[in-house]
Amino acid sequence: QVQLVESGGGLVQSGGSLKLSCSASGGTLSFIVMGWFRRAPGKEREFVAATARTGGETTYADSVKGRFTISRNNAENTVYLQMNSLKPDDTAVYYCAGDFDWRLGYMMYANEYDYWGQGTQVTVSS
Repeated sequence: QVQLVESGGGLVQSGGSLKLSCSASGGTLSFIVMGWFRRAPGKEREFVAATARTGGETTYADSVKGRFTISRNNAENTVYLQMNSLKPDDTAVYYCAGDFDWRLGYMMYANEYDYWGQGTQVTVSS
């Protein structure tokens, strides 16, 4: 059974940086698409960034463009999220997600992903 495990969360001051990692284990196939979502206190889960192995397609939420960078190591079935210029509004639990199938233009939708991690807390102080 495939499992996703996130790491790298923590407490950081506004303007600081963090790098999240997500490793997949328990399977022999590499996810076609991997993404990050987040849920802030009292808010709905929202898309952050995603990347597809096919063609290197990458997409970001407008709120993180220019500040966050998603990358992946296909050989290790691992995805990263480099977060720079963090703001208090970025405070949330960050979730990694993956799937063995994808549709162009649909990477930002949570229901496109069958596999999810448990989440890692990111707190940005002002």
